Amino acid sequence: MSTTIDADAAHVWAQLEVIERHVDWMADAESIEFVSRRTSGVDTSFVCVTRVGPLRLHDTMTVTEWSPRKAMGIRHQGVVRGEGRFTLRRRRGGRTRFTWTERLRFPWWMGGAIGATVAKPVLRWIWKRNLVRLRGLCESSAS
Repeated sequence: MSTTIDADAAHVWAQLEVIERHVDWMADAESIEFVSRRTSGVDTSFVCVTRVGPLRLHDTMTVTEWSPRKAMGIRHQGVVRGEGRFTLRRRRGGRTRFTWTERLRFPWWMGGAIGATVAKPVLRWIWKRNLVRLRGLCESSAS
């Protein structure tokens, strides 16, 4: 999913690159704790306590891609596994197109592929709200 933010890519990246501040715009992220010495860049690892309704998971993640003002890739290594990616594309007028993609695999006890299908509209709704929050954060701090 995507949104257009009324701020340039450098400003959006400045909000994105501070991983521990993702809890400011990700409503489902309760906390982030680093488990690596690094706190930015490729090979940064952290545990994100994620809450979706009554479900609370400790999601271990590692940064797999770090291209300032362009992209950040994440590998989910916890109970739910998969890959995520944020991309930033410059638009006219100093705007930025922010796109968020995720490919997640649920364990058998969460219903596997069927559980993922059931969860998809809920996660999509949460992530759309997160994009609205990110857009608001970026636009208010850019003005």
